[in-house]
Amino acid sequence: MKKLSLQLRLIIFFILISGSVFLTAGILSWYEGREKLDEFFDTYQMLMGRKLSSLDWQNFSPESQNKIDKLIKDLDDDGEEDDDALGFAVFNLQGKMLFHDGNEGKFFQYNGYKSGFNKQKIGEDNEPWRIFWIESIDKQYIIAIGQELDFREDAAFDLVEDTLFPWAAGLTILLLAAVYMVSREFRPLKKIAQDLRERNSNDLSPLEHENMPPEIRPLIDSLNNLFIKIKETLKRERSFISDSAHELRSPLTALKVQLEVAELAGDDAKMRQETLQKLSLGIERASRLVEQLLELSRLEAYKESSNHNFKTLNWQEIIESAIKEQEIAAKNQNINIEYNHQTDFAVKEGAPLLWSLLLRNLLDNAIRYSPFGAKIKITMKQDELSVYNSGVMVEETLIPRLKERFFRPPGQAQNGSGLGLSIVERIARLHHCQIKLQNQDNGFCVSIIHL
Repeated sequence: MKKLSLQLRLIIFFILISGSVFLTAGILSWYEGREKLDEFFDTYQMLMGRKLSSLDWQNFSPESQNKIDKLIKDLDDDGEEDDDALGFAVFNLQGKMLFHDGNEGKFFQYNGYKSGFNKQKIGEDNEPWRIFWIESIDKQYIIAIGQELDFREDAAFDLVEDTLFPWAAGLTILLLAAVYMVSREFRPLKKIAQDLRERNSNDLSPLEHENMPPEIRPLIDSLNNLFIKIKETLKRERSFISDSAHELRSPLTALKVQLEVAELAGDDAKMRQETLQKLSLGIERASRLVEQLLELSRLEAYKESSNHNFKTLNWQEIIESAIKEQEIAAKNQNINIEYNHQTDFAVKEGAPLLWSLLLRNLLDNAIRYSPFGAKIKITMKQDELSVYNSGVMVEETLIPRLKERFFRPPGQAQNGSGLGLSIVERIARLHHCQIKLQNQDNGFCVSIIHL
């Protein structure tokens, strides 16, 4: 089932609430009005009863009916009451009806009432009446004054109708005004939706928020921030693709050239062997480059994720695993890896796989670019984790650029992609750390410093 729009739901809500309030007010007015009318008409009946009880009924005769009608007419001050809705009758103490009003009073039945109110169903239609009974002053007669209950209900309904009609008209105008205001205030949202719908897919310019209600500005600001993030992401992706294509072009071109040389070698076994070795090295470099690119791509996606799912880090296990992974490469270079553990690093929670990747890149760079027989030292302190390799010095002017993607110092004989330290820096930032590069004691040191 399709959900109704917010605008339509608000309009329906206003109509239902207003209708409920109006209906509740009508019901309360009905009961309140009926109660007040009952009190008024009861007082009216008692007043009429007292007047009739003060008359001299001893010498009253049937010929006096006209006088009775005149009395009733005198009691009807405004002349708007229904004649059939009011009646009276006079009984003697034996219950015999002596006089009546000529209309409904003749149907009254005396059942020994002395004073007070009771209800009776009288007349041809057997309609309910409220009758007031009172003794005459001389205690010789019983007088009954009755009123039709349907008349009271009609009077109460007319009173409520006359009272609520102006409110109904005002409420209708109020609802129309509310519908207009809701529709008018939703125009900015409709304008935003239309602008986004008509916008080109490459258009990431911010939305205008001038003349917008304060309630909508946070939405516009959030959308603009989202556009900025998307723009930055697209920029990084384009830069990454461009750099990757540029860096892959060289090794692929070299592989193609080596393959052509191998084909031209013919029966020259020595030339073919050298070419195949160069081809193998080129394939190894291309494979490492692709691997580093994939790692960098995964790291960027991990950085954008809001749920890092960090875990408690076991630094002893991470360090030992990273050293063991590089044992063969270090042994081939006669390089000794030392681990100086003073105290656990300040980063207690993080992504173990990323820290393993960080150490693998640092150790791989240290082994790759260190001379035969060098030493590598891993030192862990409270606020610093460092990897030092001896026998290597980097020009001070080139050190700041080592963290750039695909940058490799000139004159390097070792194969590499120029992505290792860039990956290390991103992992460090993700864990609120920074890296420091420096020449130290006839060697080069990379330090991860906790902020």
